[in-house]
Amino acid sequence: MKNMIVLENLSKNYGVKKAVDNINLTVKEGEMLSLLGVNGAGKSTTIKMLSCLTKPSGGTAMIDGRDVVKEQDRVKEIVGVSTQDTAIARNLTVEENLSFMAGIYLDPKAYDKKKRKERVEEIIRDFKLDEVRRTKSGKLSGGWQRRLSIAMAMIGNPKVILLDEPTLGLDVLARRELWREIEKIKKNRTIILTTHYMEEAEALADKIAIMIEGKIVMAGSLAELEEKTGQKGLENVFVSVAEGEWKHE
Repeated sequence: MKNMIVLENLSKNYGVKKAVDNINLTVKEGEMLSLLGVNGAGKSTTIKMLSCLTKPSGGTAMIDGRDVVKEQDRVKEIVGVSTQDTAIARNLTVEENLSFMAGIYLDPKAYDKKKRKERVEEIIRDFKLDEVRRTKSGKLSGGWQRRLSIAMAMIGNPKVILLDEPTLGLDVLARRELWREIEKIKKNRTIILTTHYMEEAEALADKIAIMIEGKIVMAGSLAELEEKTGQKGLENVFVSVAEGEWKHE
């Protein structure tokens, strides 16, 4: 498998604060990486740089060989993003939000009006949104809004999906339902999911990167992280790293 996402010494500074501190990371094609860390660790800032929403202060980030700074338009062609604040148009219905995104992300040469509508219907079906399709998005529950946000990110059938805290604030049942939706979209796609829920990273990810104070201090499969730290279970691994019991180089 080729490397789909490659970060080299990627950093982001806000004044004297280093939100992301020279991180290095590789995600292979078809792999799902969970970027795990507490609030303020730098996870969302990393996603913003990868989705071209904020410019890095240093280093490089390549997605399928495309530079996120120098080739923003080409990056946006293959990347779908679901942000932490669910960037939906609250006064539009579910169907209208999806139609709007289809107009932006689907190539008009390949998708005429009829085909765009067919793609919207396909997404509504895949994400089981039919019962709320005519509901104003601002009136949806948190779980429905998160599901809609991911559906909007999928409208252009992207190669790479960035999910920033997709289940933040949801109750346990809504969270598990969204996990099932995320599992469905994993096939043949590269995904980075940020979370501070240990069980979410453990349940969904092929690879986990632990981020603390802007640095990635450890990355690998759960088994590899357990071997490195001598701990069993992701929560124990994370606590060991966060509390300094395991010293990284």
